[in-house]
Amino acid sequence: MENIKQIITERNIVIKGADALTVSGFTQVPNAILKSKQITPAAKLTYAMLLSYAWQNDYCFPGQTRLASDIGVTDRSVRTYLKELEEKGLLKIKQQGQGRPNMYYLDLKAKLLIT
Repeated sequence: MENIKQIITERNIVIKGADALTVSGFTQVPNAILKSKQITPAAKLTYAMLLSYAWQNDYCFPGQTRLASDIGVTDRSVRTYLKELEEKGLLKIKQQGQGRPNMYYLDLKAKLLIT
C-alpha cells in the first residue's frame, strides 16, 4: 500500500478543501472494533493509532514511548492496552531485541464478537 503523500506526489492528485485537521490524512478503523463492548475505549484508540502507522507504510513498529506520546498516556498504559488487544486476538507482538521497537501484527480478520 502506498503512502498517501506518495500517491498525491506521483499521480499529481490534488485534494481540495484540506485544512489543518484533515491535511495529515485519515485512518480507517473497522466498525466492529469501534462498536465492540469487549474492548476498552483506550485499547480502541491504541488499535486506531497502530492502524494509522501501518496504513502509511504497510507495517508498523512504533516504540511504546511514541505510542504513549501520540495517544497522550503513559508507557505503562500503552503496555496495558497492547496486552488487551493481544488477548482479544487483534494484535500479535513480536519482540525484536534490546533497544529495538516491537513489531506489531494487526489481524484484520480476527474473530471478535460484536456485543
